[in-house]
Amino acid sequence: MKILAVQNRMGIGDTIIFLPFIKALSEKFDSPISLLVKESAKADQYLFKTKYIDKIILLERDKKSNKRHEGFFGSYNLIKDIKKNKFDKIVIFNSSFRYNIIARLSGISEIYQYPLFKKTKQHLIDVPKKFIKDKFNLEVNEDPKVEIDDTLISESIQKFNIKKDEMKILLGIGGSGSTKRIPAKIFIEIIEKISNIKQCKFFLATGKNNEEQIILNEIINSKFKKLCLPLDNFSIKETLPIIKNCNLSICNDSSFSHLSAALGIKTITLMADTPLIYGNYSSKMFPIIPDGEANVTHNTSGKEKINPQKIFDKFLEISN
Repeated sequence: MKILAVQNRMGIGDTIIFLPFIKALSEKFDSPISLLVKESAKADQYLFKTKYIDKIILLERDKKSNKRHEGFFGSYNLIKDIKKNKFDKIVIFNSSFRYNIIARLSGISEIYQYPLFKKTKQHLIDVPKKFIKDKFNLEVNEDPKVEIDDTLISESIQKFNIKKDEMKILLGIGGSGSTKRIPAKIFIEIIEKISNIKQCKFFLATGKNNEEQIILNEIINSKFKKLCLPLDNFSIKETLPIIKNCNLSICNDSSFSHLSAALGIKTITLMADTPLIYGNYSSKMFPIIPDGEANVTHNTSGKEKINPQKIFDKFLEISN
């Protein structure tokens, strides 16, 4: 049996959040599941060893450029790409009529989809959980999990001189928007507090965005430079075994917080300007919200109010 699941949200975190539902479908039908996901989800970078995933079809669609799956002719190309795989079932985790038509024209006999024309205000987890229960009688309550080869983990120990007697901490200092990026001074204070009580190595995970690089440079040019190893020159695929070797992560709401938790690493999530659900959906996540806030969502703008002492206290609590 060949099954395709469609998850067309933008980011890495969105795709990771949906993994328990994909895994549940794989177990029910005793078959790995193929995914149709956006290029920006970069699923091929972190799901290449996950056994319940079959093929990954990248949705090449970007309104800023004329990509393969954009517009009317793009839909035709997508139909061709799907049709050649001869899927028996398709599970569409959205309410788009476009995907319903594409599924029908791709010759897929069994189509399961969210209720049509109800795109707005769909809860990230409650809606797919109800959908999977209603359509397939599946109760899904697992954390997302990303699998990785033990050989890659061992190789990274050698490559990066990772020592057993030192604590390894991932610092996810990047983020997809400036309001999510906690200032370097807060991370520096955390490094100081932790390194005063533990022998540590800090892996600094970020992208190449100019603002992210400014934060990175401020940290590695501090007095703690020798304790820090930047990861900005490595692909996500290359960072996975490094993250898996870490004892704990402290991350902005970024791809690295989602990857870290999915790899089974306890992850302190610094939630400055994003709905809290993105930082507490996994039992491996421990959110910190800005001082003075009872909750956090878009436009909270709380990155300057993330308290380093609260992060340190949470570190002490979960690292014992």
